[in-house]
Amino acid sequence: MTIRVQAVRSLLVSAAALAVATPAWAQTEEAEQAQAANQDAEANQGDVIIVTATKRASTVQDVPFSINAQSQEDIQRANASTIEDISRNVAGLTVQNLGPGQSQVSVRGVSAGQIVRDQPGVKEQVGVYLDESVISLSLFTPDFDLFDLNRVETLRGPQGTLFGSGSVGGTVRYITNQPRLGRMEGLVEGNLNHVADGEMGGHLKGAINVPLGETAAVRAVGYYQRYPGFIDALGPASGDNVNDGVRYGGRLSLLWQPMEDLRITPRVVYQKVESDGFNREEEFNLFRNDFIAGPDAFEDREQYLLMREKFRDKTLLADLTASYDFGGVELTSVSSYIDREILVSRDASALTHSVSVDLGLDPDVLVIPSNLRDTTDLKTFTQEIRLASTGDGPLQWVVGGFYSDIERVYAQRLPTPGYDAFVDAELGAGTSAGVANGFGPDSPYNADLPYDIKQKAIFGEATYDFGQFKLTAGARYYDFKEVRDFVSGGLFSGRDTRIADKTKSDGISPRLIATWEPNRNLTVNVQAAKGFRLGGVNDPLNIPLCSDEDEDIFGPFAGGYDDETLWNYEAGLKYSKGPLTFNAAVFHTKIKDLQVTLDAGSCSSRIVFNVPKAHTTGVELEIAANPLPGLDVSVAGSFVSAEFDSTLSRVDGVPDDLTTATGIREGNRLPSVPKFQMAASVTYGQPLNDNADWYVNASLQHVGSRFTQPADQENNPRTFNHGLPVFGMTGAEATILDLKLPSYGLLNLSAGLEFNSGLDVVLYVNNLLDENPKLSFDRERGGRARLGYNVGQPRTIGLTVRQKFGN
Repeated sequence: MTIRVQAVRSLLVSAAALAVATPAWAQTEEAEQAQAANQDAEANQGDVIIVTATKRASTVQDVPFSINAQSQEDIQRANASTIEDISRNVAGLTVQNLGPGQSQVSVRGVSAGQIVRDQPGVKEQVGVYLDESVISLSLFTPDFDLFDLNRVETLRGPQGTLFGSGSVGGTVRYITNQPRLGRMEGLVEGNLNHVADGEMGGHLKGAINVPLGETAAVRAVGYYQRYPGFIDALGPASGDNVNDGVRYGGRLSLLWQPMEDLRITPRVVYQKVESDGFNREEEFNLFRNDFIAGPDAFEDREQYLLMREKFRDKTLLADLTASYDFGGVELTSVSSYIDREILVSRDASALTHSVSVDLGLDPDVLVIPSNLRDTTDLKTFTQEIRLASTGDGPLQWVVGGFYSDIERVYAQRLPTPGYDAFVDAELGAGTSAGVANGFGPDSPYNADLPYDIKQKAIFGEATYDFGQFKLTAGARYYDFKEVRDFVSGGLFSGRDTRIADKTKSDGISPRLIATWEPNRNLTVNVQAAKGFRLGGVNDPLNIPLCSDEDEDIFGPFAGGYDDETLWNYEAGLKYSKGPLTFNAAVFHTKIKDLQVTLDAGSCSSRIVFNVPKAHTTGVELEIAANPLPGLDVSVAGSFVSAEFDSTLSRVDGVPDDLTTATGIREGNRLPSVPKFQMAASVTYGQPLNDNADWYVNASLQHVGSRFTQPADQENNPRTFNHGLPVFGMTGAEATILDLKLPSYGLLNLSAGLEFNSGLDVVLYVNNLLDENPKLSFDRERGGRARLGYNVGQPRTIGLTVRQKFGN
């Protein structure tokens, strides 16, 4: 009797997919070929997943540090379509959702706080990879579709030795299914869903693998998904479900293996994501609030718009992976090119016209929509070459080199038609032209920021097996150089022209791991590892928008910020015997010069501060059990204490205003990370008849309370003084909000039929209780313009039909 009820058990067992692939250098094309063998083994052996990424069978006991792997079946059973969906089932992984394609990922509490759209110089803290290609980009982590993935891997703790900068907290890897020789197979999936008080969504996806003779194969994936909207807009641009959107794209991979030891795999990936709005729920807006419209001016999932908003992300990835096995040693080359175009178009009318009121412009100006357009044009080339041992001896090693060249052009425009005439009428003829600094008319803020970032690195790691004891040691030498220009113009800017601001850094990131295997069921490991994140240069403050107090507080810090480094110390154990799998790890991370991102009050600017000392300490636990035939139970959770160990003081010795304004105070929590997060799942299934199995699943996901920015802990609940005498307000109005984001729980249910013919039918309900989770706090100009929250998706009912085929 074969029952494919393993949604959670494979969560831990399939972590072996990385066990041999990490050290990550072993994830070669030969390792990808092993995925095919793994898929066959999984189908033949039920809940046992065999991984042979280094030509040896492996289980989770071989992993020398804390990792997690969500298999393709885990993803399907969880109805997951984004990295945020996955994060709720992975201990220590948190995602702050600011809308499609705008997620911020953190691991084990290492977090700099909310990185907003207009901070292109800030580097990511978690590296994200699509197979071997680096795809992470600070705020704009690509929201790649999860269809036809072999697994999603989460490597906890710094991975600076093998993955470099950007993996200071950890690494997330999307591992796709590779082309398979001599096999015709495919998968088609359709879905319809509906969100409460929203609209219909759904998707259609397909994948096919076609052999081309005996030495080649091609795998093609295509998908189209419609996001259902659930946010309603009031005002001149009113409408229902304004945050709907689409995602479509595909992957095309070719495997050519002219001889047994040579594999060449070129690939092209394209994806486009478009959203017609953002998941923002407002509490105060300059144009509508409790002081104008009376109590409860906004209901849940409502916002006010003078104009519609839009997000668009077009991503093209082309890579080529080639490997040759010389017998005992394998040479691998990975070349990758990425071209991304990102647009974030926001209704900035409340922001712009809060300034208009301060300037005393004619009230007629307030009806003009103001559109803040952030654009990013990114071109990235990376090249990695490595040599790795492939034999069966006690010594396994890898050495390699890495090079990347990133060109990123970021620009901001604030088109506000007819605005110059109002400015010149109040402030004098020619004022607008006089502050333009070469930019066009009727745009009170403009900025161009081209970046050129180059990285070179040499890395190596080796493991020696003494029998019951293994020792792993590695290091990475890195050399970064960054050059940035900054040119701004318009009434709201400081009219800065800064050419060739430079940042450079080099250093060594080591890692040491000791593993003890007293028996085949138990593994104990300890490690020390260093991670790093490149520093940079802050953008100048928008001085014309700053209050005197905010200019005084934040002005001295509007320079550069240093590299962030950390040391992670951890101990873990892994136990697996019969129906029980138990993984646990305790860790302590000491962070130096943590880069923390903060709003600069009323300046409509952001500043990155270096906090001298901070730490994260925590425990992770993952348990999976099969107590009865057909019954699978799992629990995954983490508790993290992440705090500042320094208080940021002003150079003049008067720290109170700065400490309160930034929240960087010894003992305060690091932002955006819950202390406690857990997921529990129960799945039960039995044969329906000789041709089909049925199953039911219930899962509960809990995310603890968080703060969006460190300063949100100060004087909380917070009083926001608006000071805007307009629309009948006196200017003395204030809004009081509790900025501690409340914990929330999501209850999900599903039931499915799995036929031997390859047909699966799944009916599911996500967020059964229709929780309205507050994911992050949203503010404009220190609260003078707008206050609100980014919120999660309401209750969603859906039906998925999936058909597999192949020989």
